[in-house]
Amino acid sequence: MEKIDSLDKKIMGILSKNARMPFKDVAAECGVSRAAIHQRVQHLVEAGVIVGSSFEISPKALGYFTCTYVGMNLERGSMYKSVVEKLKGIPEVVECHFTTGPYTMMVKLYAKDNEQLMDLLNNQLQSIPGVVATETLISLEQSIKRTIPVEL
Repeated sequence: MEKIDSLDKKIMGILSKNARMPFKDVAAECGVSRAAIHQRVQHLVEAGVIVGSSFEISPKALGYFTCTYVGMNLERGSMYKSVVEKLKGIPEVVECHFTTGPYTMMVKLYAKDNEQLMDLLNNQLQSIPGVVATETLISLEQSIKRTIPVEL
């Protein structure tokens, strides 16, 4: 993509705070036409700078009260992709990262309660071929959640 200019950054800054803001309001705040905003946003999407817009659903509203991070160690790091394929089949897994440090990978998942968490750990994650150890960290409260800031 060509260089991101100050108008692109201003648009991204506005939309990162409220992705549902109508383009006419973004245009008014930026001092340009709605068509210019539409064109800029479309270009940023096509270039992979803006990578989605979606509604975020509260896990608690769906009965998932336990947010858990699981550090996983594999027999070999090269098994990562095959383990990821198995993890994709577990709907409670919402993130997976290949990491440095004490774990080969880190997984974020949600469970309805401790009983379901134990099932996820013992019967699903730990039974994936190549997984040799897991360490579970339960999140008691999410204090910060935000996107990376867009600096002008």
